[in-house]
Amino acid sequence: MTTFRLIPLAFMPAIAALSACVEESSNASAGVPTAAEQVCLRDVTATTNNPDVVLLGSEFSEAGTLVRVGVGPDRAPWQCIAYSDGTTAGIEFLGNEGTL
Repeated sequence: MTTFRLIPLAFMPAIAALSACVEESSNASAGVPTAAEQVCLRDVTATTNNPDVVLLGSEFSEAGTLVRVGVGPDRAPWQCIAYSDGTTAGIEFLGNEGTL
């Protein structure tokens, strides 16, 4: 048998706030790049002179967000660090790592 409980009205603002958080995270899972990811995609495009870029992943940090980008039809691996002020650094090709 299922039992239901009424939620006191005092908790409703907290529930509404949690709902807003869920909506925001659903945007991220829908493939909408964050601001940090967008600036890295832009700057890797400019550095490689190739507009065929895709977001491979990212790792957030207070110091800067590490963004991995695939370039071209073979998705050549590049990385970029994005900062909260909208600047980037460390744009580099990773394709030769691990090869002899």
